[in-house]
Amino acid sequence: MKRVFGKKKAPGPPPPTLNEASDNLGKRTSHLDSKIAALDKDLASFKKKLKTANASSKRNLQKRAIDVLKRKRMYEQQRDQLLAQQFNMDQASFGIESAKATVESVAAMKAANVELKRALKKDLDLDAVDDLADDMEELMYEMNEINEAMGRNFATPEDVTEDDLEAELDLLGDELEEEDDEEVPSYLLPSNPTGALKKDDQEAEAALAGL
Repeated sequence: MKRVFGKKKAPGPPPPTLNEASDNLGKRTSHLDSKIAALDKDLASFKKKLKTANASSKRNLQKRAIDVLKRKRMYEQQRDQLLAQQFNMDQASFGIESAKATVESVAAMKAANVELKRALKKDLDLDAVDDLADDMEELMYEMNEINEAMGRNFATPEDVTEDDLEAELDLLGDELEEEDDEEVPSYLLPSNPTGALKKDDQEAEAALAGL
């Protein structure tokens, strides 16, 4: 049987993830960048030599510089291809991560929806909430009536209106004005209200003036 159908192949290693593949491409890109930088140094050296070279050696230097430039262009093309592949992998990885996050968000919202429905059916009763609101409104109305009763002025008779109080206040003001117009008793007046000097005082002043 083994000779006819052959042995079953052993499973190979798991394929790399997108992040691992992207990291590998990044390493290869960095290696190419180092090669390109070394070729740039060689080209700069050839440019200096060409300025001082004679006609016979100049042609040889130009040929070597062109070979270096070709290798540089080849490395740059390879680097650009690797960068494009890495960009595509990063985009795919980002898409997968976004899809996973979306799936987790949807699952969390479904669980929250089930929990909310369970709480509404089990712990909350709409009729009970309405009854509670009505009871609170009735209690607040009773408290307002109690506060108004406690703030009532017990010293004022109920049959006395504001008009009666204003009329009495005006009458009291007239009585006070009449009292102010009455004469003051003589015993409250000063002994010399006009401020005139007595006779003795006048004589004393005249004597002092004649000195």
